[in-house]
Amino acid sequence: MITYEHPLNERIRTLLRLEDLFDKTGHFIGSEGAQGHHIALVTLFEILDVASRADLKFDLVQELERQRQILFSFRNNPDISEAALSGALYEIEQASAALLGMQGKIGHYLRENEWLMSIKSRASIPGGVCEFDLPSYHFWLHREPQARSRDLVGWLNPMLPIRDGLSIVLRLLRASGRQEEQVAQHGAFQLMLGGRTAQMVRLRVARSQPYVPEISANKYALNIRFITPGSDGRPRQAEGDVVFEMTFCNL
Repeated sequence: MITYEHPLNERIRTLLRLEDLFDKTGHFIGSEGAQGHHIALVTLFEILDVASRADLKFDLVQELERQRQILFSFRNNPDISEAALSGALYEIEQASAALLGMQGKIGHYLRENEWLMSIKSRASIPGGVCEFDLPSYHFWLHREPQARSRDLVGWLNPMLPIRDGLSIVLRLLRASGRQEEQVAQHGAFQLMLGGRTAQMVRLRVARSQPYVPEISANKYALNIRFITPGSDGRPRQAEGDVVFEMTFCNL
């Protein structure tokens, strides 16, 4: 099955983007090649840009505290594992403490590094980080892989409380819904929301079905159109019925 997630508000959209960027950065930091480390650094710059667009730290702390209060209300419930509940509460408390311990604006230490900012500004230009443009960066890319990895980890680590906090929020969000099987007749599906509130919708489609969902939603309705590339490269709506699983997620 392939899972597609569609955020229904800007806050969840930002968290999903950051989750993807943190995953990519971690993956490429683990490589040994210079090009992999270049991608890790450029992706780190993208994290910096996305995380700076809103008061992300405050939003995460607020949401974690709300979830802590909800979980705390389950104390002494015989249907809830006390060990699992204590573990979840501890994880949330640790994540909140780490977020509150972050000093200054997210990524301020990167913005104060003139060398990194010179790379960031050139990286937005096609071919802008060639060796004749940034010889010092060319030198860095030829250092030992272990030295480059240490630098990258040092630049990433101060932002890990953001990653850990959003990971908890998204994990709770994904677990909040109930999965239902649906059918898109002739590739089209519409659902009137009727006052239903949700922050994200998740679709699961069998890999054997060569269809990609195009999702749009507002407070009144959810519309899904399953498309498949034609032989000329133009997308076409599926002609047959498409079976998929759908979950509305809301914290």
